[in-house]
Amino acid sequence: MRLTKEKIFGPVLRVVTCETLDEAIAYINKRPHPLAIYHFSEDEGERAKVNAQTSSGALIVNDAATHVLIDALPFGGVGASGMGHYHGEYGFRALSNAKPVLLQSAGGESNLPMRAPYPTELEAALNGMIDA
Repeated sequence: MRLTKEKIFGPVLRVVTCETLDEAIAYINKRPHPLAIYHFSEDEGERAKVNAQTSSGALIVNDAATHVLIDALPFGGVGASGMGHYHGEYGFRALSNAKPVLLQSAGGESNLPMRAPYPTELEAALNGMIDA
């Protein structure tokens, strides 16, 4: 069915049953990364396994879809699910182009070890690397 092959942004919830957690993880990993995985369990070991063995935009435990409403959480996908994360500070950083500006002092104090003339010990080490 098309329903199993396309993203669903509507009032339909596709449910796939699996006999074991390993089967569910294998099912997830055979497909493009999902926007979110909704894992319902009180077992911390299961949660850790799902987290470690799958890739998704989010892992939501014992809830569904509310992560999109929480601005303090990054929202976004992986691969075909979308690139980057949005919401609050995450969105600002993802959609901004930070431009660092470094003003080196006239004497270059912040990177003196990288400037010649080198201290005797550093020059000896550099010469050793060059001669190797």
